[in-house]
Amino acid sequence: MRNELATKSLFELSVSGRRAASYPSCDVPEKPLSEVLPSESLADTPPPLPEVAEGDVIRHFVNLSTKNMCVDTHFYPLGSCTMKYNPKRHERLAGMPGLVDLHPHTRPEDSQGMLAILYEMQEMLAEIAGLPAVSLQPAAGAQGEFTALLTAAAYFRDKGENRKKVLFPASAHGTNPASASLAGFECVQLSPSKTGFVDVDELKSQVDDSTAVFMVTNPNTLGLFEKDIALISSILHDAGGLVYIDGANMNAILGITRPGDFGGDMMHYNVHKTFTGPHGAGGPGAGPIAVRPFLADYLPGPIVTRTGSGDSATYKLTTPPKSIGRMRSFFGNVGILLRGYFYLRTLGGKGLREASEHAVLNANYLRAKLADILPSQTDSCMHEFVGSAKKLKDERGITAMDIAKRLLDYGFHAPTVYFPLVVPEAMMIEPTETESKETLDGFIEALRKIVTEDAETLHEAPLTTPIRRPDEVTAARKPVLCWSACEVES
Repeated sequence: MRNELATKSLFELSVSGRRAASYPSCDVPEKPLSEVLPSESLADTPPPLPEVAEGDVIRHFVNLSTKNMCVDTHFYPLGSCTMKYNPKRHERLAGMPGLVDLHPHTRPEDSQGMLAILYEMQEMLAEIAGLPAVSLQPAAGAQGEFTALLTAAAYFRDKGENRKKVLFPASAHGTNPASASLAGFECVQLSPSKTGFVDVDELKSQVDDSTAVFMVTNPNTLGLFEKDIALISSILHDAGGLVYIDGANMNAILGITRPGDFGGDMMHYNVHKTFTGPHGAGGPGAGPIAVRPFLADYLPGPIVTRTGSGDSATYKLTTPPKSIGRMRSFFGNVGILLRGYFYLRTLGGKGLREASEHAVLNANYLRAKLADILPSQTDSCMHEFVGSAKKLKDERGITAMDIAKRLLDYGFHAPTVYFPLVVPEAMMIEPTETESKETLDGFIEALRKIVTEDAETLHEAPLTTPIRRPDEVTAARKPVLCWSACEVES
């Protein structure tokens, strides 16, 4: 029998006068709040917080946590959104007192250890990208895009060139045109390509002396490596433009190839994704950018620089001479940068390459095993592939969303669905490098069972979760965000 107390909110468990903690009597003269805080900061009445005992609080949140699906409990086949295993070793290292307790206002001469770590992080990211100038400032991948585009704008402005056009493929991440627009550029989207690759002829027709940047993800969102990336880069460079590499899919190419080597002038990292910092609910993240030397003077600061070497090395914070300014307070999102640093130091160059090779192997294994029920455009992929449930929908009325919801009943989180938009009934599956063959086989078996089930059952899925299938459109457009309006109608 279900424990009804375990399903109630803290507000429903509240009993007047009950407390989870007791405090000693005040041993200093008390003053009215109006003498301590400005009147405009005072509420008319105390907030209506629940009054509960410690046991109620503990049981509530523990029971709540058991309803949550996370990478520590289930397989998440959507590493694109950073949902892959986060090594606990790096959590412990990033939480060392000398790091986590360092105040951001500490003088540089008193924070040499932290600055040394951040300097080494800059150097490692530069080496992996093949782009020698790095700023750790951006707080997330999308802000990294925005920062790189501001850097490009400053570069062209300094040259006296009025370049206002940014190009990107139809399969680009939605943040690409958003970042470009926010940075003041005009956005031009290339037509969807039947092959999944950039249409070089159309690109040529769009590039002119007003083109500032071509933004491209490589490997792209279909899990394909742009085979003409060197030609694409030369087209942009011959016209005086720049190539921006969206680093969202760096998981596939670490230690194998570098954006700077195949023509990229700028890129961002999703440190919280590629290097497994935990990430959820919109943050925290880290989106450092790496650029070619001629763009270094425009990077946001501060940047860590080093003088001397070995035991005599000293580190300081400097601002590039033509910097676009700060993008984030202090050093950036240091907590995530530290986790990425320890990940890089743990694996080293050889380990990073092996991680990418395993990610690509796992994705191709799933793609091949699911090709008859979720076919993709190609016979090979990088670290992810996009299967299509269009045939299932046309023949039996089973949608990608139906499959995604039913996977919850089988103990698997769903992959990304309906993206990229160029694939009908898309299911973007990225197993990451950390999953075993046994886990992948279990996922394959679950999908094969699901597509044989009755369509009406799938339309109602999930059937075993505390919350069934909410009206997601209404929830997004008319969110209910306060408890008083959350009472469930009988």
